[in-house]
Amino acid sequence: MRNTEDTLDAPSVDGAGPTARAAVLRDVLREGAEQADRERRLPEETVHGLTEAGLMRLMTPRRLGGHQADARTLIEVAIELGRGCCSAAWVTGVINAGNFVVSLFPERAQEEVWGKNPDARTALVLGRPVSTVENAPGGIVVDGRWGYASGCLHADWMGGLVLVDDGSGRPTPHFALMPMGELTVEDTWRFTGMRGTGSHTVVADHVFVPRHRLLPYLPVLHGETDGLVDPGHAYRNSLTGIFSIGLIGSVVGGADAAFRHVREQAPHRPVAGSSYENQAASPAFRSLLAEAAAKIESARLLALSLTDRIDAHAAAGTNPDLVTRARARMESTHVMTLSREAVDILMTAYGSSAFAESSPLQRIWRDVHVGSRHAGFGMGIPQQVYGRALVGQDPRDISLLV
Repeated sequence: MRNTEDTLDAPSVDGAGPTARAAVLRDVLREGAEQADRERRLPEETVHGLTEAGLMRLMTPRRLGGHQADARTLIEVAIELGRGCCSAAWVTGVINAGNFVVSLFPERAQEEVWGKNPDARTALVLGRPVSTVENAPGGIVVDGRWGYASGCLHADWMGGLVLVDDGSGRPTPHFALMPMGELTVEDTWRFTGMRGTGSHTVVADHVFVPRHRLLPYLPVLHGETDGLVDPGHAYRNSLTGIFSIGLIGSVVGGADAAFRHVREQAPHRPVAGSSYENQAASPAFRSLLAEAAAKIESARLLALSLTDRIDAHAAAGTNPDLVTRARARMESTHVMTLSREAVDILMTAYGSSAFAESSPLQRIWRDVHVGSRHAGFGMGIPQQVYGRALVGQDPRDISLLV
């Protein structure tokens, strides 16, 4: 089910929709992927292309120059971008999730972010609050560090979690929205995959955050924003799903890029130690290719089903229950697992030269393996979360990401 009222309908390049525009950028992203991997940040040409195509403001409110796209649009764009560069797709997904969260803030905060620049980008870090907070007139003063801040090198704003006493006597987690110009970035992202995401550590040193740039975290995360967010906001109840979509889309797209490369090269590659004319003639190769294709298509269809469910709740104005939210996290994890398994199969099918530094396959393999092990999808927690929900127990007892 699509929420047609909230799909992207702004003027576009050559009349193309967002997915088509992402497809046009695919070759540009592919050309920049090696540079992104080498320099551990997206090339400026990549960021410029994504911005000019409007793909960094998919979730920005329409009234402030954004497109207010639905979840289906976001996943389709992320998959298409992932076919060119996993890191670029990942950053685009995170930025759009960050902008989604900003759209839940009071209007004053939204005006500060987008009033003069509808392309303003917001990096977002979910996880346990890691900061020291002092009350100050009209707001708080924050000292803190937030690791794994994907997209921080290209963001104008950053949303990190802080503990704030809202008068109840018990500090609760809040999003603190801070300009990147008041923060510093420590070079800590030295990983073997998703290197181009530049997921460094962002540091706040005595940064003042006014009250209107604070937003309670748990109600937003749990889809329980009634009374907190404007009831006319179409996506007020979708954070868990929205946050995972850009991430899983980048990995599905990467797996598909690997599949296309292996299939296209098969007629031109020998099968070492055999009499087969090429890989395409080998029954063993064809079997592996079919298995990988089935896993990728299953991952893609599951991802689309997840987004359609998010959009259905948004269209109906209903809050998803715990089982639905836990299922979303489990399905996101399964999408990642299927994509990773498919890439492993493809590396075996292609042969050892897939691991040559000159091969795009080894970069995709590294990106998919790192991306699919994001904390939101790992350590068996999603399975435990969904299992508890299925038997009537509260999964929030073991995880905040529900």
